[in-house]
Order: sequence, then structure tokens, then C-alpha cells
Amino acid sequence: MEPELATLVGAGATTMVGLMVTETWEQARHRLVRLFTRGDDDPTTAAAELEESRTALLAAPDDADLTADTTALLRLRLRRLLTENPDTVDELRHLLEEFTDPPPATGPVHNTITGGTQHGPVLQGHSFTNVTFRAPED
Repeated sequence: MEPELATLVGAGATTMVGLMVTETWEQARHRLVRLFTRGDDDPTTAAAELEESRTALLAAPDDADLTADTTALLRLRLRRLLTENPDTVDELRHLLEEFTDPPPATGPVHNTITGGTQHGPVLQGHSFTNVTFRAPED
């Protein structure tokens, strides 16, 4: 398999397994079943297998081995699909584009502090944990 397709298969498997434990899964599942049935798979069987994997992942959310195994199985299935049906490559790309967050916009950040005088450090951001400030010893 070409490196570009191998990367697509890997990204597809990882993305779909990640979606299995989210609220978006129902939409993604329908699209993935449709993609698999283009390879002559039975839609009922494909949907049942995906739902079985999802149920297992939801039951053991911290099981890294289960996540890796599920990803590997999905990767093999996608690889077989793309090998047997090369016309599904674009459909898989569109599926990933639809369910993957766009890269964050980059550009300059300008922060402004108003409302008085600050006599110490000021933090601006999204999430902070375990922040410690030490006052100089006199």
C-alpha cells in the first residue's frame, strides 16, 4: 500500500475509534457503515460489529490495549476496503474531513489587562493546573 494511503487508513481508524466514545458517533457510524457496504459487506453485520466495539470501549474507557486492538482491527478493515475498492479513497477522505477538527488558526495574540493595577503575575489562557508562585525572600 502506498504511504499516502497507509497514512489515510491510520488516520481513519484512529479518528473513528476516537469518535466511538463521543456523542458524534451516531452520525459517523452511519457514514462508516455506508462506506463499508460499498465493499459488499452486509450493513447489518458492519453496524453490529462497530456497535460491539463501541460498547466495549465505553465499558473500559481507560483500557489502552482495547483501544489499540480496536484501532488495529478498524485499520485492517479500512486497508482491505481501499485495496479492493480504490474508488472509496475520496469518500474516506471526506469522512475524515467532516469529523476532524480543523487546525487552529495561527496568528498574533494580543492580550490587554484593564481595570486597575496588578501587583503580581497575571495569567491569561484557557486552563491552568498546578501553578505555583514563589515570593522573593527578604
